[in-house]
Amino acid sequence: MSKKILTPQEEDFPAWYQEVVAKAEMADNGPVRGTQMIRPWGFAVWEQMQQQMDQRIKQQDAMNVAFPLFIPMEYLEREAEHVEGFSPELAVVTHGGGKELKEPVAVRPTSETLFGEYMSKYIQGHRDLPMLLNQWCNVVRWEMRTRLFLRSSEFIWQEGHTAHATEQDASEYATNIHHNVYEEFMNNVLACPVLVGRKTEAERFPGATNTMACEAMMKDTKALQMATSHELGQNFAKAFNISFNDSDGKLQHVWTTSWGASTRMVGGVIMAHGDDQGLRLPPNVAPQQVVSIAIKDDAEVLDVVNKIDAELKDSNVRHKADLRTDVSFGRRATAWELKGVPLRIEVGPRDLKEGKATLIRRDTSEKQSLDINKIAAIAAETLPQIQSAMLAEATKFRDDRIKEVKTVDEAREAAQVGFGKIPWDVLGTEGEAELAKDAITVRCLQKEDGSLPKADENDNLIAIVAKSY
Repeated sequence: MSKKILTPQEEDFPAWYQEVVAKAEMADNGPVRGTQMIRPWGFAVWEQMQQQMDQRIKQQDAMNVAFPLFIPMEYLEREAEHVEGFSPELAVVTHGGGKELKEPVAVRPTSETLFGEYMSKYIQGHRDLPMLLNQWCNVVRWEMRTRLFLRSSEFIWQEGHTAHATEQDASEYATNIHHNVYEEFMNNVLACPVLVGRKTEAERFPGATNTMACEAMMKDTKALQMATSHELGQNFAKAFNISFNDSDGKLQHVWTTSWGASTRMVGGVIMAHGDDQGLRLPPNVAPQQVVSIAIKDDAEVLDVVNKIDAELKDSNVRHKADLRTDVSFGRRATAWELKGVPLRIEVGPRDLKEGKATLIRRDTSEKQSLDINKIAAIAAETLPQIQSAMLAEATKFRDDRIKEVKTVDEAREAAQVGFGKIPWDVLGTEGEAELAKDAITVRCLQKEDGSLPKADENDNLIAIVAKSY
């Protein structure tokens, strides 16, 4: 670009982020403090995430449902740790229909209690298990410090809730979701390499016996929690009397899980891949993978762009033909670059005289002058290369900024410029509390080989520490 339209990341990363969200037409602030209006391009990115993640969830045999937005306060109060954890964020309705309600109701912050109430109704015997449910919905958490996509008072997410006959079955299912839905999706669709690990007791979801997280590094080296999976033990089962008769006719409580990912992922993609020219979308999540721009209002140019459009769509490439020749070419090229479309094809009369058109990669800014009859096929072949290159780039960026340390002071220093890795036996809860004074948290605990520990594994664990969103 000839002129600077965004604050450079190194100069002011938060300002850069806000400008990208606005100028790429991703989202805007809502009329109520902390709310957000997701604009068409931002929602199109979210739709790609939702559709592809939904497929993965259904492959794990979960089925979608739709439960109410309002939750009786009495439900929340049954699980003491849960309500205590969410009390500061609750939005409570006290009036309806012009009258004060006899019993106030909470606007859904999460739905463990609601699912618990109805699982107790629908589960009777062992043949009803496992019960594997998921819903896509809005939730409300009254945040004090908000930022579009990353932390808003209202956001969209999926929340899975399951009930199982045994603790082992519940643990295996939650772990399976974490690896085969979340980790696989983050790596292969979003090109965001994530560290998977277990949360410490201080960071655990209220009411859970084990919380697993996917943690990604953003371009400013802060961590972003991209998804979580929770083993809830029998805490909610006992609070809501979710019980069943086993094969021997003995009454047992179920074991439950919950797991979720939200529109925060959109913010993660922006911050993990964006540059000083705007968004850089991995092809697998881009609403439009290729855009072809007619440089001038020329009959041959328009015919060629329409031909490319047909060829790419026949190849199942998400493609947009930009024929808006009443808008300057420079303005259109800048807009598509801001929006992060992985490939641009620029078609103009001068190049067509030589039977050529120009192909530009958004990830590297590389330009190629190619045969007009081959450019659509080459564009389709290039998309997987971009996807792989963006994952490799993000992985190298992260790994270059992870430092193994041996003391709390070294961990604090490492967290200023990336992630620190420190033995949990060395850090412990005292060191965790000490780092928290500097807004540094334990993002997750891993085994020494980087794999995910089970709920009760505590020997030789490594703590990943960082500043975070």
